[in-house]
Amino acid sequence: MIQLRGVKKRFGSQIVLDGVDFDVAEGETVALMGPSGTGKSVLLKHIIGLIKPDAGTVIVDDKDVSHLKRRELAELRAHIGYVFQNGALFDSMDVSENIRLGISNEDQYNDMDYVRERVKQCLNLVNLQADVVAIKYPAELSGGMRKRVGIARAIAGQPKYLLYDEPTSGLDPVNADIIDSLVQRLAAEIGVTSVMVTHDVRGAFRVAHRLALLTAGRIVMQGTPQDFLASQHPQVKEFLERDFDNPSFAA
Repeated sequence: MIQLRGVKKRFGSQIVLDGVDFDVAEGETVALMGPSGTGKSVLLKHIIGLIKPDAGTVIVDDKDVSHLKRRELAELRAHIGYVFQNGALFDSMDVSENIRLGISNEDQYNDMDYVRERVKQCLNLVNLQADVVAIKYPAELSGGMRKRVGIARAIAGQPKYLLYDEPTSGLDPVNADIIDSLVQRLAAEIGVTSVMVTHDVRGAFRVAHRLALLTAGRIVMQGTPQDFLASQHPQVKEFLERDFDNPSFAA
């Protein structure tokens, strides 16, 4: 389980998070929405300990992330897969080596027979043809394929949690739908608990069990898609109305 309580963060004079409370239960997928620049990615990086809060607590599996020592933090991160917004693949490595980097167990990382089999499994899970794609370099892949390889690397270490930072950003609608379907399938097939940062409200409604809206440094609402549709909260209504032309979007 992931719990944030009263989390505050500022950079210089800019307040990014201003007392955030946020929960993710085991086994669920939560979409964290909000306008650009509201701190969604900053919140995500708090969960994995890349950023420490100025105040408040970040709890993952009953551990206070900001107070973990280096070894303890490394152990926690071994159970968390992180999907970066731009894929963050290494251009000098082929796809197989990029995915290998996601294997957190040192013995498995050094066992090339295991690596080959795990790379194949992960590419199959993200609907890529392993024997063709594994030997390619990132520059030889389309944007949608690079996103899927980034997800394959994130699941290579068999994580308990998956954190997605704008997984459909920059993709056309067809490829965005593919990624959304993949997020759903991974949650069902490998049982991960997921947090997906996104500005794509339609995708969030398709994928997530629950939604959270972050604006002006605070979570103004958390709830199911149905809760959001029924909400009369002015910030919720304003945010949704920017993305949907009519009520049929819920279908």
